[in-house]
Amino acid sequence: MANLNGFNANDVEPNTAFEPIPAGKYLAAITASETKQTRNGDGSYLELTLSILEGDFKGRVLWARLNLDNPNATAVKIARGDLSAICRAVNVMQPKDSTDLHNLPLVVNVKLKKRADNDELTNEIKGFEPKQSPETSNTTSQKPVSDGPAPWKR
Repeated sequence: MANLNGFNANDVEPNTAFEPIPAGKYLAAITASETKQTRNGDGSYLELTLSILEGDFKGRVLWARLNLDNPNATAVKIARGDLSAICRAVNVMQPKDSTDLHNLPLVVNVKLKKRADNDELTNEIKGFEPKQSPETSNTTSQKPVSDGPAPWKR
């Protein structure tokens, strides 16, 4: 038996079903990181916790696992490529520690994937990109081509 010290459910909003977010690109930041052992103990991976920063899913959490120490060379190559993409997205090219990547905005490309064990949908991060600044997100058609008169005024 556990003492609940006067817990009152009327004072706390109940949790709702935890559904995956729709596929798409989201502004996020790495908020935590930890090295963990692989299940069979023959390597380790870097687990990154990312929080969505804006929009309908602000505050939702996603995870990325980078197999940086693994007997499978392909898994290591993929992980190193993802880490490179993260570093470039947050403009930290030579991090000394994973905390150097924390709290810097980047765009994550989220996909939906069916889990093999129960066929339920889950989120998976399939790419990392730099956050676009307002100046760089404009299309070139919105910028003047030259300083001269407009073509119809020539």
